[in-house]
Amino acid sequence: MEKKYFLAKLIAPRPTFAADMTAEERQVMLDHGAYLRNFVDAGTVIVMGPVMDPAGPWGLGVFESASEDEVRSILARDPTVLSGLGFRWEIYPMAQAVVRK
Repeated sequence: MEKKYFLAKLIAPRPTFAADMTAEERQVMLDHGAYLRNFVDAGTVIVMGPVMDPAGPWGLGVFESASEDEVRSILARDPTVLSGLGFRWEIYPMAQAVVRK
């Protein structure tokens, strides 16, 4: 399998999300973290976490995968997406990646 890398960007429902999330949203974020941690443990996600962008925080995931379709399939089952609360993912293929081994 040729390794391909993808940057996935989780966009929250609003720019103020990190500061004013509801209890329901907080639980979704906990479920989201636990879900993606499984893929970190499996080696599919290289790094993940919140990015404190001044324009509004967003979530980062860097995936090592055979295909973008595989990444899309994983993210389609993410609790943030399944919640229906207005989260969305953007996926960007990386032209190349230098990865620590």
